[in-house]
Amino acid sequence: MADQLITHRLANASDFDELGQLVFTCVRTGPSTYSDEQRAAWMPAPRSGPEWAERLSTQWITLAESNSQIVGFMSFVPETGYLDFAYILPHARGQGLFASLYAALEKQALKIGVEKLWVHASLMAHPAFEAHGFEVISPEEVRIGEQTLKRYLMEKALV
Repeated sequence: MADQLITHRLANASDFDELGQLVFTCVRTGPSTYSDEQRAAWMPAPRSGPEWAERLSTQWITLAESNSQIVGFMSFVPETGYLDFAYILPHARGQGLFASLYAALEKQALKIGVEKLWVHASLMAHPAFEAHGFEVISPEEVRIGEQTLKRYLMEKALV
């Protein structure tokens, strides 16, 4: 992965199912601070279909590709500043993709006048957001079925 060219572009509707599969792969594979049971509750199947497409269609989405495969993406809702998705495939982590995706997202947020970004960060994503200036507002616990998952409500003032 380190010697392969990474390109960035904006997502479009034809990417949505691949993004759903990427989220599933990120949550369910690779090292995690969450148990297998927690990961299965969080993401029982890849996201796809009309509801998924509707959710993504309201967001600004930047993605990273290697050899025409999406290896990571980040998105936010322009009206609220909510950073909804930040996922990088396990084999592509440690290459600076979080930083480059976040830089593009923050640049767009500033361009359209977003004053604050906020996110529900997983235990795994928390350090990366913190490294980019986000502050913890409060720890949270989310119940999904029989599982309880910890996360952090974080925000970053842009102006």
